[in-house]
Amino acid sequence: MFDMLKRYERFMIQALMVMMAIVLGLVTIDLGWLILRDILEPPIFILSVNQLLDIFGLFMLVVIGIELLETIMKTYLTQGQPHYEVVLSVAIIAISRKVIILDLKEVDSLSLMGIAAIIVALTVGYFLMKRGERYSGRDFYQGPDDRR
Repeated sequence: MFDMLKRYERFMIQALMVMMAIVLGLVTIDLGWLILRDILEPPIFILSVNQLLDIFGLFMLVVIGIELLETIMKTYLTQGQPHYEVVLSVAIIAISRKVIILDLKEVDSLSLMGIAAIIVALTVGYFLMKRGERYSGRDFYQGPDDRR
C-alpha cells in the first residue's frame, strides 16, 4: 500500500513539473512579447518607469517559477526529502520581486514595515539554517574552537 502511494506521489510531482514547465514557457513568451511591444511603441526604444516595472515584475516571476521547478526536481525527485535552503531561497526571491515592483507612492508605512519584517525573518532563518548545517555533527556543547 505504501509503495503504491509513493508511486502516485511521484506521478503527481512529475505532472506538476510538466505543467510548471508549460506555464514557464508561456510566461517567457509573454515576457518577450511585452518587451517587444513596449520598445516598438512610440517613442521607440524608450521605456517608461511603469513599463520597466511591468517587465521586471514578469521577469522576476519567471525566475521564481524556475526556482520552484528546480526545487520540485531536486527536493522530491532526486533526494526525496525537503530542503529548506531551497524553499527559503524561493521565498527570498519572491519577496524581492514584491519589493522591485512595489509602488512606494501607493503603499502605506505599515505595509512597508511588514515587508521589511518578512525580509529580516527570511534572512535570519537562512542564516540560522546555514549555521546549523555547519555545526551539525558536533556535540551540542562543543564550541567552534573545540574541534576534535
